[in-house]
Amino acid sequence: MGRRKALRHLSALAASAVCLPSLQAAPPKKCGMGLVVYVCRFRAKCLRSQAGERDLNQPIEFLRHCHELGAGGAQIALYGLSDDERKQLRTFTTDQNLFVEGIISPPTDQRDVKRFRRQVKSSAEAGAKVLRTVVMPGRRYERFKTLEEFKEYEARARRMLEIAAPVMEKERVQLAVENHKDQRSDERVALFEHIGSEYVGACLDTGNSFALLEDPLETVKMLAPWTKTVHLKDQGLQSSPNGFLLGDIPLGQGAFDLPSLVNAVREQKPDVRFCLELITRDPLQVNCLNDQYWSTMPSVPGSELARTLRTVRQHEARLARVNDLTLEQQVEVEDANVRESIEYARDVLKI
Repeated sequence: MGRRKALRHLSALAASAVCLPSLQAAPPKKCGMGLVVYVCRFRAKCLRSQAGERDLNQPIEFLRHCHELGAGGAQIALYGLSDDERKQLRTFTTDQNLFVEGIISPPTDQRDVKRFRRQVKSSAEAGAKVLRTVVMPGRRYERFKTLEEFKEYEARARRMLEIAAPVMEKERVQLAVENHKDQRSDERVALFEHIGSEYVGACLDTGNSFALLEDPLETVKMLAPWTKTVHLKDQGLQSSPNGFLLGDIPLGQGAFDLPSLVNAVREQKPDVRFCLELITRDPLQVNCLNDQYWSTMPSVPGSELARTLRTVRQHEARLARVNDLTLEQQVEVEDANVRESIEYARDVLKI
């Protein structure tokens, strides 16, 4: 090995050796809130670069990581596991008093039912009673150019849930559809009413619908009766020339009244689980002052735009960016975001 190549090799080894800041030596006080697998993507990336390290995309490893952080459970894809892996996951969940929820893709058509049923059964055998899904691609204001295109995908989403509902009912597992910056709450409630199944409802995300100019508390009040699980998040807000920036930040440090949101959920569904979905990334641009943004929402009143922009001004913050940081720095920011959110959920929200 030449000198220059050897130096590069040693530099890479040194970088991997310091890539992961250590966690606490002992688990902190337990919190009932779980973690969605996306909250640890930088740490998972770091671990993948180090030979012999654990893979946080594997359910048992991610659940152990959640336990080490003091979280109460995990939401992660659970299908494709062996019998031994499912047994190991159930045993660890029971022994440590944790919960596990699944992530799954809905059936695209009747030909996809076999795949979907197999994955539902596998997830249930791993211990999940709730499976989170999404039924429309992308963010409404970015993905769809016309109202007709949006309506076409709404119809596809309806067909997918019509196909999925009988499977969920037979397996007695809940399918939780996230408000994924796709439908507004009245549209999503109408979809649930059309499906009419006690096994199909909402994965209530407390932050996403703000990008569709909804008041967070109104979103929660509308979707809470249908809620099967909650993606809990706070949002930082910053004005921009074409609208505003929306960023995931630690719970309690953003613009939302989280105690009121959590209480509104508990009033309707006192036993529902909460999972942190804080994705450490650069803030998202919501171009609500551009004509294109309104192409799929022509009937939304201007008063809702005014309220949203007023909220942004009242809670103006300078949002941090992480894309240009080193991987080690990204892990440090991500770890702090998760740790601070767990502490807030435990100590303030009493989850």
